[in-house]
Amino acid sequence: MNTDPIIRYTALPPEVTAFSTTRHGGVSTGSYASLNCTPYTGDEADNVRRNQEWLVQALPHRPQELVIPWQTHGTQALVIDDSYLQADGPTRHERLQGIDALITRLPRVCLCISTADCIPVLLYDARRRAAAAVHAGWRGTVNRIARQTLERMQALYGTRGEDVWAVIGPGISLAAFEVGEEVYEAFRTAGFRMDYIASWHNDTHKHHIDLPAANVLQLLDFGVPDRQITQCGICTYTRHTDFFSARRLGIRSGRMLTGIMMKSDE
Repeated sequence: MNTDPIIRYTALPPEVTAFSTTRHGGVSTGSYASLNCTPYTGDEADNVRRNQEWLVQALPHRPQELVIPWQTHGTQALVIDDSYLQADGPTRHERLQGIDALITRLPRVCLCISTADCIPVLLYDARRRAAAAVHAGWRGTVNRIARQTLERMQALYGTRGEDVWAVIGPGISLAAFEVGEEVYEAFRTAGFRMDYIASWHNDTHKHHIDLPAANVLQLLDFGVPDRQITQCGICTYTRHTDFFSARRLGIRSGRMLTGIMMKSDE
């Protein structure tokens, strides 16, 4: 089943643009085919540049910049502020290394997370006009990166759960995410509700973990109302012809971008 090149999330307040890309509509080839907008996985640099330019033109409001971190499955967050934007290219590149969450209060700065089975989480504090994009693979999820990012926003801006809107973008589903016992134990010992986020498959004698649900739990625990959480419900592993899946294609393959941007006040 084909999809449009971009999924737009319209449940967020109107002053925010939020989206996920698909595999369709770009110029990359092979395991990067075709709309790979991420420069860190081995794709041809010119193809990535052309795909990114298509993306910024396709958005309803052209961003000043796409900010795309080099993710490492950690929990480090970077605040994108005026000092970042005023820095030179090498300095900005250095600051983005080892970053798995981005936070900003600046309009027209598009915070992007690259994924291919991991869970992208977008956050928006409508009262304080602050946005975040979070990369939540299983390691980030078990270390509660979504909750940590909200707590960072709380420390910086006074963010409260009741003011937050969230999007859980495309990622691997419970049915597809088979894990070893060490991963199951990591979630159990971290205090997750295993009856809610895990299931046992008798045929394979393996546990499966529901990463979207584990991230939703973190949002709810912070006080984000369930009605303000949007789950797209798309499994990248199952729909690998429409969405990049590292489990299907390997590490040297394309990535989707899931991004959030506040519109200009003008």
